[in-house]
Amino acid sequence: MDALVADLVMPDGASMYVMSALETSRELIRHSYYRYEFATVAVTHSLIALECALVERLALSRPLHILIRRATGTGLITVELAAELDRGRRLRDSLTQGTVTSAALSPAGAIATVRAVFDAVALLLRPPSAAETAAVDTGSAQPEDQLALLWEEHRRALYPDGFRGIDVEGVELILLDADVAGLVQRELNGGLDDSGIAILWACIADLDKIVTLIDSEYCASYFARLRTMAKLAAARSIPAAT
Repeated sequence: MDALVADLVMPDGASMYVMSALETSRELIRHSYYRYEFATVAVTHSLIALECALVERLALSRPLHILIRRATGTGLITVELAAELDRGRRLRDSLTQGTVTSAALSPAGAIATVRAVFDAVALLLRPPSAAETAAVDTGSAQPEDQLALLWEEHRRALYPDGFRGIDVEGVELILLDADVAGLVQRELNGGLDDSGIAILWACIADLDKIVTLIDSEYCASYFARLRTMAKLAAARSIPAAT
């Protein structure tokens, strides 16, 4: 069991609260040799450290799935890492709902998620880049600046894995992404003509239709951000009231 947890190294710079939760989760896996259920408990306990680290880094108090989505959208953690973290989060939810028991995971099964938490916390403790700071502060920016900030955030985000060639209600997602991205870039680089604005509003209608139907949290977040950008770009072409 010592070998199984040997690469779970405490990240530098973590708060005492995060460090305590990570160390406890590591020791629970180590002792799952004696008590099998400790492996599942280790995963759920590691999520305490993850949630705390996310709240500290994002300066945002939200449910864990939203924090994971936000960190992924801003490039703090990778899509692959987010998927493993979300598996742990779903396991925790299943435990609280009584649909699984603490015997749900073996030590080998638990170590992948706990390792993902250790890796995510280490990434969250890196100093923020200037672009990342701007993305986190998007909500407080003036409307005319929000579009540029969201565009920078969107350019850094990976297209949702597994959704290439997929359509929802007849809307092909990757083509919609490309259309809106092109229109937003044109708006930022000088403005859209009447034809571009008409196409943009058609894209907004498609986004309004499909976002709530997407069953992947990361993919839904990706296209929700796309919808926000599209509406901000379209709003710039609406004359101000006099």
